[in-house]
Amino acid sequence: MLSFWAFTSFMLHLLGAAACAMGVVWLVRQPTTKRSDRRPTMVALAISGVWAAVVAAYGMGSAAAQLAEAARNMAWLLVLYRLFAHDGRDLAMVGVRPVVVALAFVVLLQPALLYVDDNWAITQELVAATEQTSAMFHILVAIGVLVLLHNLYGGAARETREALRWSAAGLAGFWAFELNFYVVAYLTGETTPELAAMRGLVAGLMALPLTVGASNGLAGRKLQASHSVAFQTLSLLVIGGYLVLMVVAAELLSLLGGNLGRLAQIGFLVAAATVTLLWLPSQRMRGWLRVTVLKHLFQHRYDYREEWMRFTRTMGQTAEGAESLYQRSAKALADIVDSPAALLFLPGDDGLLREAASWNWRGEQRPAIELPGDLTTRLERDDYILELDVVRQGKQDQAILLPQSLFTDQDAWVLVPLIHYDRLVGVVLMARPMVPRRLDWEDFDLLRVVGRQLASYLAEHDSHSALMESAQFDDFNRRMAFVMHDIKNLASQLALLTRNAEKHADNPEFRKDMLVTLRNGADKLNLLLARLGRYGTGQPNDVAPIDLVATARRVVGRFEKHGTVTLTRADSCIVLGDAEGLEQALVHLVQNAIDASDPGMPIALDVSSDGLIGRVEVIDSGSGMDAEFLRHRLFKPFVSSKDGGFGIGAFEARELVRGMGGRLDVQSRPGVGTRFTIAIPLSEARQFLVSKSSQEAA
Repeated sequence: MLSFWAFTSFMLHLLGAAACAMGVVWLVRQPTTKRSDRRPTMVALAISGVWAAVVAAYGMGSAAAQLAEAARNMAWLLVLYRLFAHDGRDLAMVGVRPVVVALAFVVLLQPALLYVDDNWAITQELVAATEQTSAMFHILVAIGVLVLLHNLYGGAARETREALRWSAAGLAGFWAFELNFYVVAYLTGETTPELAAMRGLVAGLMALPLTVGASNGLAGRKLQASHSVAFQTLSLLVIGGYLVLMVVAAELLSLLGGNLGRLAQIGFLVAAATVTLLWLPSQRMRGWLRVTVLKHLFQHRYDYREEWMRFTRTMGQTAEGAESLYQRSAKALADIVDSPAALLFLPGDDGLLREAASWNWRGEQRPAIELPGDLTTRLERDDYILELDVVRQGKQDQAILLPQSLFTDQDAWVLVPLIHYDRLVGVVLMARPMVPRRLDWEDFDLLRVVGRQLASYLAEHDSHSALMESAQFDDFNRRMAFVMHDIKNLASQLALLTRNAEKHADNPEFRKDMLVTLRNGADKLNLLLARLGRYGTGQPNDVAPIDLVATARRVVGRFEKHGTVTLTRADSCIVLGDAEGLEQALVHLVQNAIDASDPGMPIALDVSSDGLIGRVEVIDSGSGMDAEFLRHRLFKPFVSSKDGGFGIGAFEARELVRGMGGRLDVQSRPGVGTRFTIAIPLSEARQFLVSKSSQEAA
């Protein structure tokens, strides 16, 4: 038995020496750190490795091994003292230094006892007394070190404990074993070979936490099994339990005896093998097991309280100069997965999702992104969070058409739908984080919940805006009622004046001029009344053929005094619409272009056609508008960028064009300029569409 433990002691001490050497090499290769215990730990690990090697070579009772042990203990006392220096308590705590000095003195007595044992212990009683004294000194040192470790960790600040955890744990485990080893030796009068052999293993195990504690960036880490290791361990336990169950069941069936018992055993084994072959290859079953394990056996990745508080702070920012609600919505979702940028897509008038807000997204001069309808339908129907890398790798279950700009942009990472009452109110695109990873069940759950909360905020904001707009329109309509009444009275008075002038004017020429002037004024006022009466009722305006070039020339003539409005292109275009309404819309747009441009800057009117649609473009090089203003403020009534503006010009221009079956689009960039485009079907194309619709209806 002694030879076995001697061999075991030899192997374990060699293993301990190798572990200490590996710890020294690891620390040498790590970047330099400010930890004051790094170099002392390297020295102590090296001396501990030498001690373990000496014990393996000459045995624990040799003089060389005892001297190496004393040197090892002195080195670890120095490490302990430097750990107190980690937060300055070696200077603040007066009692630390005397205790360390006293323990060092006790350690230095070990070589003196060794000298006495070799030269003066001539009887068996003296040898035993020397060994008892040596064991007692080791016990005193171990107790003193453990007391200092308790004071070190117990009195450390909370943030300092993170840095001391590993080193304190390693030293506590090592000296606790030393205390037990020498207590047993003191009580029994001899060393136990089993415990003596284990000292090398303990020294090797001690090297791991001490190396981690002294290395750069690892001191605050917590030891936790990875998800994959836990899943594999659980799988092994399940398989082991399954095998045990099979054996027990087979043994119980064997009690039936005879051929019946043998048949039952074979039948059970066949059934069990069938279930195993069907269950093990099932990805669905293994995926379910993995998710179940991660949900119920592990601490959640997210601190949900902290995430909710951060989300609330982000969405509640209302200070002057703060980001808009739409930018804050994109940021709040991106912060959850450490995404550095995000885009928010909102539905437009045609139902398609277009880029509405950007948070930290690069490339402000890039064209706006539009999501296709089939993608948004999938996101809305399935509440589906889409990882774009899966689509790029061709692993998606069904084909998903991504815009080319998103497919080729490697920064585009995840699309998260914002669902409110089963209705898609928006989509957030998040950029790839600095440390990319695959999302798991916890990410999906949290993103889905936060997405629904954001959807409710956006829906509430839109409802509030609609109510405010409706209230403003009510006020506007009430005021317009008084205006219409006054204008009607004025028109009646002018008409009466015209009739009286026809009867009583003495000068024929004067009467003639007065009649023409008054009649024109009355006609214009009546036209204004008719337009105001139709405004907001949804009744279509009377349409007639309009020459877009002639209309554009009249508008240019009205701004002739400015000298900056020119007609740069004049393709022949005849459309159907309200000539006066179209001219009024163009006047609004040209006036806005003049107001947004510096004096003398040219304003261009461009009339073109593609055979189906006639277009009039108003182009300026003025201050331009950002995406947020275009999306949320340009066509909102009572919102104006001009001091004293009523804010209804662009809105009225769009409504007038829509009344003719046309469309008003705008492109603008801050500091570059703006392009308004009025697009109306040509008269021939419109007549063809009307005729085709009539034939289909018939």
